[in-house]
Amino acid sequence: MTADLAMRLLGDLLMVALLVGAPLLGVTMLTGLIISILQVVTQVQEMSLTFIPKLIAAGIVVVLFGPWMLRKLTAYATTLIGNIPAYF
Repeated sequence: MTADLAMRLLGDLLMVALLVGAPLLGVTMLTGLIISILQVVTQVQEMSLTFIPKLIAAGIVVVLFGPWMLRKLTAYATTLIGNIPAYF
């Protein structure tokens, strides 16, 4: 295995991780931003007010995007494991 191959595999790994994690991180960040704006406007500083909506949003995202995330990870793992003989 050469250094170029290792760097390419690392790049592919990071790209798949970014693609799989982006929907969950994006929705929870947007939910947190909206809740923070509402807290500033209403001056209600309750910690559970930020945690519970983020938890619900994350659950909805996992239900909606979970199959796609699983397919993406499975395709990456299948490709990686299938190409092991070519790496050496």
